[in-house]
Amino acid sequence: MTDRACFLLHLRPELVEEYLAVHEEVWPEVLAALTRSGWRNYSLFLRREDGLVVGYCESDDFAAATAAMEREGVSARWEATMSRFFAPAAAGDGTTRERERLEEYFHLA
Repeated sequence: MTDRACFLLHLRPELVEEYLAVHEEVWPEVLAALTRSGWRNYSLFLRREDGLVVGYCESDDFAAATAAMEREGVSARWEATMSRFFAPAAAGDGTTRERERLEEYFHLA
């Protein structure tokens, strides 16, 4: 069974072009780690005017794939490098969140 995940990220609008440039050459170690961790059919989409990023990926189990990626050493290094591009989003409880998973309510295969 395939677990489809869609999530939102919010970029700092003034850093959108630099963020896109970084993604022209994603580290090969990151790509290999994503594959090892079970991420498949992974895409990122951007709404330039406000820096909204929509991510989509498939895996056997998104929570397990995410946990596996977090155990990869290169993941922490990549995330540290990328963190400056993201605007913190209020989570409603006073904390912040960088990735908000969306609920799937319809799918046409």
